[in-house]
Amino acid sequence: MAALRCGRIGYTNDLPIFAAFDEGVLQFPGSLHSGVPTELNAMLIGSKLDLSPISSAAFAKAAGQLALLPELCIGARDDVISVVLVSRTPLLALDGQTIVLTDESASGVGLLRVLLERRYCVRARYERSHDPLDAARAGKPALLIGDHAIDARFLFEDEHIYDLGRLWHEWTGEDMVFAVWAARAEALQSRPAEVAACVQALVDARAWGLARVNDVAARAQQAKPRPPGFYESYYRTLKFTLDAAAERGLAAFWSELRAIGEIDRVPKVTFEAAGVAR
Repeated sequence: MAALRCGRIGYTNDLPIFAAFDEGVLQFPGSLHSGVPTELNAMLIGSKLDLSPISSAAFAKAAGQLALLPELCIGARDDVISVVLVSRTPLLALDGQTIVLTDESASGVGLLRVLLERRYCVRARYERSHDPLDAARAGKPALLIGDHAIDARFLFEDEHIYDLGRLWHEWTGEDMVFAVWAARAEALQSRPAEVAACVQALVDARAWGLARVNDVAARAQQAKPRPPGFYESYYRTLKFTLDAAAERGLAAFWSELRAIGEIDRVPKVTFEAAGVAR
């Protein structure tokens, strides 16, 4: 029987979880497949992966096919740094304006809509782009995620960069969870011990990475050079544990997605994986 197929996000923000595998310190008991969030979402929902990080917004839409896995997430308590709106136009003046969206994100797009419509009572128009950073350079309001969002912090004035994690936390007081880990329901049902082993390996790798942030930052620096100290600060800002505060933030986000009509129902934050680390 083939090993379980697991996704990994192809940005530097995943390294605290996956660096231990890259370094050969730990072995992952499955095969790893890298992609941007929307690619991984489609692969998991389309049965091309057995488990994967998935955008929390995408999970909410496909919750009937998937089982939420415990312990793991990618989120933030406040600033997220790598999910930003770049806009020379103030947020309250964006009503009726066109915002260019990255085609790599589901949660970032959903959160932007929630913030604009629910917090600021702004209804914008949206268009997708393969290169929203280029649109931002041209002066258009643009949503950026991942490494391009980090690039923006070195290209644009601070007053033109809106960190969506910070805006969410200021408004709700909650954590923001951009990605969760999920397994396809049939994979969990037919191969529960293997799913549990994959999750445990990821949990162990996260512990290794967070205990060695400087080493992980050095690996990130080799892949994508930044000013000294950037990655150390960035990784301490992000949140990789789906704890009680993250679960509350996740539930709040799903409720807001329902309020704007982005999802039909709010999933429960429940875990079906018996034997998986919790």
